Amino acid sequence: MKVAITIPSMDQEMIDAATNALRNERMSLGDSVFKFEKEFANMCGVKRAISVSDGTRALQLAMEAYGVKKKSTVITSPMSFVASSNAIIHAGCVPRFCDIDDKTFCMDPKKLKRRITSKTTAVIPVHLYGYPAAMDEIMTIAREKNLLVIEDACQAHGAVYKGKKTGSITTNNDAMADKLESMRHCGRMKGSNYDHDVLGYTARLNTVQAAIGLVQLKHIPVWNERRRAIAAIYDQRLKGVGDLKLPPAATADISPVYHLYVVRSKRRDELGSFLKTKEIQTALHYPVPIHMQPIYKQMYGYEGGEFPKSEKACKEVLSLPMYPGLSDEQVKFVCDSVAEFYSR
Repeated sequence: MKVAITIPSMDQEMIDAATNALRNERMSLGDSVFKFEKEFANMCGVKRAISVSDGTRALQLAMEAYGVKKKSTVITSPMSFVASSNAIIHAGCVPRFCDIDDKTFCMDPKKLKRRITSKTTAVIPVHLYGYPAAMDEIMTIAREKNLLVIEDACQAHGAVYKGKKTGSITTNNDAMADKLESMRHCGRMKGSNYDHDVLGYTARLNTVQAAIGLVQLKHIPVWNERRRAIAAIYDQRLKGVGDLKLPPAATADISPVYHLYVVRSKRRDELGSFLKTKEIQTALHYPVPIHMQPIYKQMYGYEGGEFPKSEKACKEVLSLPMYPGLSDEQVKFVCDSVAEFYSR
């Protein structure tokens, strides 16, 4: 039985939507873009959603729209994809890191206060692997220190934190939405094609992508429930197996979406190699913490040891197959194969 780490969902309705957009809409800012934004805002429970070309731009433009001071420091997690921090540099700021809570893989608010200096202007918590960060504690600290908070919710569409969807916790502001609409469209003034009152970017979402996304949005509730069901099987069958540490579970306040199902093991590489012999794909998200990336070591002088929990976790994490189309039989086969590895 072959089991892929993930398989993208692309059904006929999505293909038809893409074809229709190609034939009948503008390549950028076509009708599908605005429909997608409206439906995405509805899903998140906010008034407006402004789409841009990619997640890095989303974080960068959010910082710039709120006027984050150039050369100030912005705190984020060192355990994430490098784009979370690259966006800070692209916004003209200096990334500073806060170590993780090793149970959730998210920013540890207990460590956050010690990372704040007089130069700090903003915090970017990452809802890693689809599990929401400790937003109440982070927001309380941010209010005390007068800091902007921008959620990196790229991996957590539909996740819920204390009744709110991730991405909706830190703003619901029409003025910022208007500014971001201009910034992503070369800084154009509203209602004009050739008058520009801010320095903007060519950062528009492609209409074909929006058309596909519009169809996918209809499936997100069902897909997320299926991810939770898959995670429940993993949780049940892998509990107590070997030295595995399982992902944080849902609580009364937190409903994760399991963008990834990530276990920890000191024998991570051996386990991954064994599963490969069973034709089970695994992946590493992420094997190198951001501060230990070569460019960050070069730019900021990191040597290792600065954020020990992130560094340790990055050496132990292993992503098991996770996508809505996985069958129960495939999930059980993965679990049985993991158990076989530890029984040898």
